[in-house]
Amino acid sequence: MSITLERKAALITEHGRTQGDTGSAEVQVAILTERIVNLTEHFKTHKKDNHSRRGLLKLVSQRRGLLDHLKTSSNDRYLAIIEKLGLRR
Repeated sequence: MSITLERKAALITEHGRTQGDTGSAEVQVAILTERIVNLTEHFKTHKKDNHSRRGLLKLVSQRRGLLDHLKTSSNDRYLAIIEKLGLRR
């Protein structure tokens, strides 16, 4: 259910603003999106896993907060990450 170190490193290099950037909102949103997609796939076979479902809701809420922050601080970066990740808004 969690992402591998290689995939996380690839997300950091792909969405980071500078070399080694792990804290920007874009990187955090990309990592959260990857975890959300993995958990969504998990729920297709484990429909009654309510403990993990609570974790999924927390991840979605955390991503929503980061996206709201990004929208207020820099609308251009917000629109770019939404387009790049294919998120609805």
